[in-house]
Amino acid sequence: MVIKGEVIAGQQLGRRMGFPTANIAAENIDIPNGVYASTVELDGKRYRAMSNIGVRPSVDGRQRLLETYLFDFDGDLYGRTISVRLDKRIRDERKFGSVEELQAQLKSDAEVISSL
Repeated sequence: MVIKGEVIAGQQLGRRMGFPTANIAAENIDIPNGVYASTVELDGKRYRAMSNIGVRPSVDGRQRLLETYLFDFDGDLYGRTISVRLDKRIRDERKFGSVEELQAQLKSDAEVISSL
């Protein structure tokens, strides 16, 4: 599935954990919540990525977002339109007991995705 949308501002928690994400509103996207290996197309270039679609239960559990971390990318995407192709579901979305637990899981997810 490919999701195309405008990158909106988030809480910047991913950035503070070392995984800055491009966020797209996902209320009307019909796909199961979870973490996915993904590919982002931006300005004619493709980036391997890690995406989470869901309500982010460890943070606030309210707004459904597609959050995507682009490997090997450094730049500002706010207000830009990107295409995110969800390639492979890695795991279910779940609630963690602390930000540190979430950060450790993100590192593990990134290793799994990098090995695909």
